[in-house]
Amino acid sequence: MSKVLNPICTVIGCGALVAIAVTLLTVANPAKATETALTAPGAPKDVTDRLISGSLIMSAEDRRITKPQEILSTALADYRTLVGILYDQGYFSPVVSIKVDEREAANIPPLDAPSQITRIDITVDTGRKFTFGEAAIAPLASGTVIPEGYAPGQTASTRAIQNAARTGVEGWENVGHPKADIGDTRIVANNTRAELNANIEVIPGPLLRFGNVTVSGNEDVDTSRILRIAGFPTGKVYDPDLVRKVGTRLRRTGAFSSVAIKEADEPNPDGTLDFEIVTAERLPRRISFGAKVETDNGLELTAGWMHRNFLGGADRLAFDARIRNIGGAEDIDGLIALRLDRPTAFGADFDHFYLTELEILDEPFYRVERLLIGTGVRRIFSDELFAELAITASYVQSYDDVFDDREFYYFLLPSRVEWDKRDNKVNATDGFYVDVRAMPFAGFNDTETGMRVFADTRGYIGFGDTDRVVLAGRLQLGSIVGASLAGISPDLTFVSGGAGTVRGQPYQSLGIEFPDGTISGRAFFGTAAEVRTKITDRISVVGFYDFGAVDEDSFIGEDSENHSGAGLGVRYDLGGLGPLRLDLGWPVSGNTGDGLQFYLGIGQAF
Repeated sequence: MSKVLNPICTVIGCGALVAIAVTLLTVANPAKATETALTAPGAPKDVTDRLISGSLIMSAEDRRITKPQEILSTALADYRTLVGILYDQGYFSPVVSIKVDEREAANIPPLDAPSQITRIDITVDTGRKFTFGEAAIAPLASGTVIPEGYAPGQTASTRAIQNAARTGVEGWENVGHPKADIGDTRIVANNTRAELNANIEVIPGPLLRFGNVTVSGNEDVDTSRILRIAGFPTGKVYDPDLVRKVGTRLRRTGAFSSVAIKEADEPNPDGTLDFEIVTAERLPRRISFGAKVETDNGLELTAGWMHRNFLGGADRLAFDARIRNIGGAEDIDGLIALRLDRPTAFGADFDHFYLTELEILDEPFYRVERLLIGTGVRRIFSDELFAELAITASYVQSYDDVFDDREFYYFLLPSRVEWDKRDNKVNATDGFYVDVRAMPFAGFNDTETGMRVFADTRGYIGFGDTDRVVLAGRLQLGSIVGASLAGISPDLTFVSGGAGTVRGQPYQSLGIEFPDGTISGRAFFGTAAEVRTKITDRISVVGFYDFGAVDEDSFIGEDSENHSGAGLGVRYDLGGLGPLRLDLGWPVSGNTGDGLQFYLGIGQAF
């Protein structure tokens, strides 16, 4: 190492003394701005940029470090910081000089700091870039693949060594060795050949099984329920994925603000390892509000109240209410819904729920008053995949221009599978989403029997390093089989038009035309495409095209009624809430168009 760097060891060794001296020394003179500059002759631009952005002294003014003692301490710390950056870039023979008013910072006694500092000049000679001569790590668990960057001939860097060591340890952890660690590590630099020889020893530790588990931090959530929800795998061979799954099960209840799974420092004599679940509970109650505006459908208001620990076992009780058509073309309608979710009622990853809904729907083609009660179970396979099955009873009163007043009595068996691989649920740039629902229904008192199926699929592809352009597509398919239009309630049928189907066309404007009026159909096909382009980090513009078709029969055909719309939109990113959305749409085809339509909400259209 250069002689310029040698005194830094002494400075680092006296860290406590420096801190005391900085605290005791005060200066009455007012602070003046200190000029700073960093040069690295011959270094690649990206390396120079990393040095500038990583330097503590270059950002001292932004961090309000202005006193001479503080500036000197920061300059001394920069030796280690800059050398660390260079090591990470493959430069293992650098020379770093930090001049404080033309004096080397490392040579200035900490107790004799100047009363004023006007300029600091940093000069970096990176030296040659090193490559790995030897890159060894052993022993490795079966199936462990070391990152490609840690190999002879590759650019040597501390990051490559750290990644290799971490991978070696994780390889043993994945096959049941939670106490795997790094042993002797020998790193030798050959300045003549600009090579770095690295040899990492991995200590596997013993093969262990999960032992006992305790719970701490909980106040209102019952300990026995936490253990049941966690589904801790006592007796199984250690697997880090099982540890993560325990934490995931507890977090998704929504009752906890944090969950940590801590392993014991030492294994038990019988080859087991004990754990502790440390929790912090959230406030039990949550209140939410929402609003949405559409051209023809007016203002929609939503409100919700939720208790995250209603029965003391992380049971979630949710009350939701909605009022629609405020100022819209139809009469005001709304929904009141109550749902109780009991996690792991039938074991880990099986949630039991009860629900009841009272709804009045005043739609363009029909009016429905509906009461529903039911119970069901949800099977959670992962954070991305779940399935639901329920049994419900429903009573419906409806009116439309074609069939007038009708009553329906149902037993329904709704099922659902959702697979969500989007990188962001409210503003996706990559991945896909699939929601498939099937609902057999048995009718009584002249209500017909059949089945309703519906699928909603979405896909996203981002382009560029920061996904400045995103292509988004959506496909919707729906069908009712086994029952006629006259024998099923209108809330089970399909229409098209509006924000959820075809923008640019009035809300639910496309149906099946009869001499006495228009009603909804037994089949639906919808597709949408968007091009989302970032203008700034927060503002994006969107071009979109939507198409929808409905049919009186169970399947869409060439003669099915259809329409389409297209338009432009603007998005303003609100962070975790998703973007604030404004879409302007115009009709393109079909006979339901009614001029410009606008849509305002939070989150992407799909």
